[in-house]
Amino acid sequence: MTFRKVRSLDLAVIISFSLLAPASAEPLSTSWVAAHGARARLIAGHVDGLSNGKADLWAGVEIQLDPGWKTYWRRPGDSGGLPPHFDWSRSKNIKAVTVLYPAPRRFKDAIGDSVGYSGAVLFPVKFQRENEAASAVLHLSFQYGICREICIPAEAEFALTIPPHIEGASPEISAALAQVPRPQRRPEDPELISREAKLEDQPPKLVLEARFPKSADTADMFIEAEGSTYVPLPVKTGAEGDTVRFEVDLSEGLELDELRGANLTITMVSERGQAEATWKLP
Repeated sequence: MTFRKVRSLDLAVIISFSLLAPASAEPLSTSWVAAHGARARLIAGHVDGLSNGKADLWAGVEIQLDPGWKTYWRRPGDSGGLPPHFDWSRSKNIKAVTVLYPAPRRFKDAIGDSVGYSGAVLFPVKFQRENEAASAVLHLSFQYGICREICIPAEAEFALTIPPHIEGASPEISAALAQVPRPQRRPEDPELISREAKLEDQPPKLVLEARFPKSADTADMFIEAEGSTYVPLPVKTGAEGDTVRFEVDLSEGLELDELRGANLTITMVSERGQAEATWKLP
């Protein structure tokens, strides 16, 4: 897949939004930064009920896409693509940052399938301050890929000042967190029920079955190996009731020895829910 570099003056400008008051009753947000076919911003606010019933402070990187455009998950799929890249190194009074990914979807492309988002996506960001009593600055250098007929790398910079106390809730971040796959926790979420590594077969393959309550027709699965090891996209090979069977052909595109003993992350998604499971290969 070929990328064409597109830059604009908007993308070269650091967008800053600072609230220096001791407390804020509203969530914080930078201005939108436009790219060709998309725009992005950085927000922050409280999310209720994640730590012993207390409100936690989160940030979020939001992308809104024009009709027909898409952006990519952390593993873009078999057809290539540019995953989002987050550089927080210029932040101040920040000691840890973790980016989470809402459940993606599969796109059928002429040269292969890709994995990502259309319409809009918000990546929740959990961060910790070094000094909780002082203001912090979340500074993000953000690169992401967007694609229609052509695929374009976009970039933006954001700086968002977080005062020592903020009370504003963020329904956008809450909604995005509800879409992040985790170990199965709700009856409607998918459940991995069997897995088998047939590494000595010809062709070698992985065979997995998962239960998708009342949503087998929209079931999908994505598999990642630790590090940069590539795993082809699973193919749905059958369904019986709520149980869906997937296979991964390991005969092309990777060195099989790289997968032996690897830890895999299995993401299962449907229109009713999403879940994540892990599997250490033999």
